[in-house]
Amino acid sequence: MVYSSQYMLNELERQKAQFLLDEQIPQRDRNRLGQFATPHSLAVEILSYAKDVHPIEKTITFLDPGLGTGVFFGALLETFLSTRIFKATGYEIDSRFADVASKLWKPFGLDIRLRDFTEVSQAAKPGEQYNLIISNPPYVRHHHLTLNAKARLRQLSAEITGLKPSALAGLYCYFMLICHKWMEDGGYAYWLVPSEFEDVNYGETLREYLCSRVELLRIHRFDAADVKFSDALVSSSIVTYRKSLPKADHQVEFTSGPSFSEPSSRYIITIDDLKKSKKWGTFFTADHDYCVSDQDSGKIARLGDLFTIRRGIATGANNFFILPLAKARELALPEQFLTPILPSPRYLKATHIPADENGWPVLPQRLVLLNCSLPRERVQTEFPQLDAYFLQGEELELPSRYLLKSRSPWYKQEQRLIPPIVCTYMGRNTNGSQAFRFIRNFSNAIAANVYLLLYPKTHILRLEHQQPGLLNDIFTQLQHIPSQALISEGRRYGGGLNKIEPGELESVHLSIHNIALEAKNNTIQLALL
Repeated sequence: MVYSSQYMLNELERQKAQFLLDEQIPQRDRNRLGQFATPHSLAVEILSYAKDVHPIEKTITFLDPGLGTGVFFGALLETFLSTRIFKATGYEIDSRFADVASKLWKPFGLDIRLRDFTEVSQAAKPGEQYNLIISNPPYVRHHHLTLNAKARLRQLSAEITGLKPSALAGLYCYFMLICHKWMEDGGYAYWLVPSEFEDVNYGETLREYLCSRVELLRIHRFDAADVKFSDALVSSSIVTYRKSLPKADHQVEFTSGPSFSEPSSRYIITIDDLKKSKKWGTFFTADHDYCVSDQDSGKIARLGDLFTIRRGIATGANNFFILPLAKARELALPEQFLTPILPSPRYLKATHIPADENGWPVLPQRLVLLNCSLPRERVQTEFPQLDAYFLQGEELELPSRYLLKSRSPWYKQEQRLIPPIVCTYMGRNTNGSQAFRFIRNFSNAIAANVYLLLYPKTHILRLEHQQPGLLNDIFTQLQHIPSQALISEGRRYGGGLNKIEPGELESVHLSIHNIALEAKNNTIQLALL
């Protein structure tokens, strides 16, 4: 965690304050104001997902237009490094909630504004917009809105998006439409809202907005019986999109189940099908085939259906923390703090990395990652050679670097399991070379953040145990993914450089050859043919 014990103390205090407010404010008043608190665990799930999707090179400009006591900002602190947060703003109309948020989160940089977000006249000038908007907006039904308020909100929504909502729309619909002006181009939004808009007539405008004004990425619907708010009987959805016009062949991920991070079912729906449909609820059910048919390959799955994908380790100082094994031994660095690590992709030409009897990768050069979590006092007492090396790092002012200054101790590394498959994070599709390459790792080596790490999900591991060789067969199919399919899911930079983030790689389709893939009981079933 970024803020260690202090953050946790603040979060516990926030939960206590939230409980007291919920007890003190009459239910009818909370219904009228739409005050239903987001569970902390769900906020962390959403922010963890956002962390994988948000470009790692971009700092965070965060906005919550319905702040409450600040559960999403607290989750932001828990999941993102503090140095990535450039600015954070929250709007709250109720002074009781704003006072709690101010006490807890203002010291961490949150700018709290006691105002009705929809009445802020100078709505986000260019350069003052936000690239990460996450909110559980007030769930205020239309009959709690005055006629004047409805007229103002409908007109403002039309001015910003060109779309005028039905007079029956709830306040959350207006929040989403009005927020369009506050979003930076390419920015991301995550809304925890009632699922009703997906099927009701008065949700038509919001559905049109999600199909035509932004690039809708994913909608996750919680089961109707899985009420996320103990004080509100409402089925909820998480709506995720990017401020960018969708392409004609764009596809959207529809997931469902009790967990946002590990959904029970997943379906890929074309934007054209969404535009044609007046009800989206059926897209969460088995009425739509889990696999998309393809005339060339027969069956298609998303990589995210098969793997959990994470970025490799960001050391903050590769030249210091990653070094040849021979050099580490020359410096007498303790072996227990050395972990095998793969070299940069430009030095790794093979598609398979074999291992020796000790698990070391069989490569021309053996590299290690230096990773120690011991306090400095113990290092000084028990490992003088390691202490001398850390002194060299301090002379180079490494502890003040962007990533390292947020770590305690500064030389402690991120934790990653050994990945059986890695994918290069960036590359150029020139001179016949592939922009992205998949590599099968049979060694005990981990990888730096120039790679994406693919970890088979539980059901794949179970099937691999039953049918040894399944993972190798899936890896073979990864090799056949067209380069353009990967490039189209990622992003392109000047000079023809391509990059792909974990969430983007999860969206890539895998053509399954010689493997049967079908959905049964909302789970994936794979079997060798």
